[in-house]
Amino acid sequence: MSSLPLGAIAANLQRERARVGWSMTELARRAGVAKSTLSQLEAASGNPSLETLWALATALGVSFAQLVGSQSTDVTVIRAGEGPRAATELGGYVATLLSASPPGARRDLYLIDAERESPRRADPHPAGTIEHVVLCSGRALVGPTDDPVTLEPGDFITYAGDAPHVFEALESGTRAVLISEQR
Repeated sequence: MSSLPLGAIAANLQRERARVGWSMTELARRAGVAKSTLSQLEAASGNPSLETLWALATALGVSFAQLVGSQSTDVTVIRAGEGPRAATELGGYVATLLSASPPGARRDLYLIDAERESPRRADPHPAGTIEHVVLCSGRALVGPTDDPVTLEPGDFITYAGDAPHVFEALESGTRAVLISEQR
């Protein structure tokens, strides 16, 4: 189901790894992923999970979108069901990148599709990350792991993304817009 731009991911990983001066072995160690997985990604192959990409982004100190996005100044239209999508390893949670933050800007925009019984428990993102969520349909438990809030369609929440947090669909077909802001 992945429609991730593997070529862009490969180029972005190589660029960011070179920026910090790490070997593949060092980045794999810091991200807690297998070196073979990283090697596949830098060769533009494989099918990375959302967890793997987040771990790599966090280790490199960049946003998820900086790894999966390509920069464009043209008009961009992403039709429903299209766009670079990353799913969790166990399924039931898919993040579609709608807009990657260009250099100098500090926000990324995602469309989240989540199913019941597939909670997304996220490890802390880079320091200063704030997440904003608007629930479009369904119901969800969202926010800090130790104090999540039940959202109904149209509800909005903001919380620290640099602390453990959760997005758990309480109904099938739950959909939200998530904005990840790096301060």
